[in-house]
Amino acid sequence: MKEKATGKSYAKIIWFGEHSVVYGKPAIAIPIYSVDVTATIRRINAGQNIHCRYFDGPVDQMAENLRGIKTLIDHLTNLLGAKDVAFDLTIESKLPSERGMGSSAATAIAVIRAFFAFFEVSLTRDMLLKLAEIEEKITHGNPSGLDSATASSSMPIWFIKNEINEQIDFNLPTSSLVIADSGIKGKTSEAVSLVHSNLVDQPEMADPLIQQLGTIAETARQALAEADDETLGKLMTQSQQNLAQLGVSNHTLDTFCQVACQNHALGAKLTGSGLGGCVIALAKNQADAQQISTALRKAGATQTWIQSFKNYQFSTGEAHDNLVQ
Repeated sequence: MKEKATGKSYAKIIWFGEHSVVYGKPAIAIPIYSVDVTATIRRINAGQNIHCRYFDGPVDQMAENLRGIKTLIDHLTNLLGAKDVAFDLTIESKLPSERGMGSSAATAIAVIRAFFAFFEVSLTRDMLLKLAEIEEKITHGNPSGLDSATASSSMPIWFIKNEINEQIDFNLPTSSLVIADSGIKGKTSEAVSLVHSNLVDQPEMADPLIQQLGTIAETARQALAEADDETLGKLMTQSQQNLAQLGVSNHTLDTFCQVACQNHALGAKLTGSGLGGCVIALAKNQADAQQISTALRKAGATQTWIQSFKNYQFSTGEAHDNLVQ
């Protein structure tokens, strides 16, 4: 056992495939290195305490809104034979909650990595994702697994619900993604219900839009491998049009997309469930990214982040989890 150990994870952004992924279509999601969660465990003399933005005190006194992470910690201490080990767990997160960036999954991934590093136990990626499900099932009921897969990855994820969850080839060495927080909480259940209602009540309108979103994701995978950022931008804008027709955009998100494209974005769209949350815009270079970011802040974005792709890992085959210290 170490005196101190740290685990890290990242925000996730769905690049392509929102809502259509619910209906068996592929989605592409990416980790955002600039928006991370760090969990640090230190050995202490007595007690088991947690410090985070929502709670500061003994683990066994955590409130109901943190039941997912409490249950995960209880499971980890049992699994690692650490029920009587005294520790301080500090969670520092740059992720805003309820913005479609996978905050709960990222927290779970960071905590799991920290515990395994603390107790010096090896951790495979499969085990990591299974453990993260403990928290995610409590927080989200029936999670797809996409959030955890992306928060724990160093590469984009190609995801088809209950079928495929794999890291994919990726090559965009000069482009950047700008993420803008609308300041409006996402409304996942409401948005998912709205799309479902449209499919039931207006299938002639909604079905083709869902099919097109799936096709867009497939085309985007090829464009990613070929470093075709112009095509990716066009696909993003097409996705936004489809999502708006499905009713999950709003005036703020539409405006942010327009502002981004007026400031040299190759394309822009909402990310996640919609009705709030974030917008993403693709920039050809760092200078354009800075201009887009500034324009979005002037338009009302509460936060923006710029993710350069030049440091992304392009090699698949990651068998063991390695984002621990």
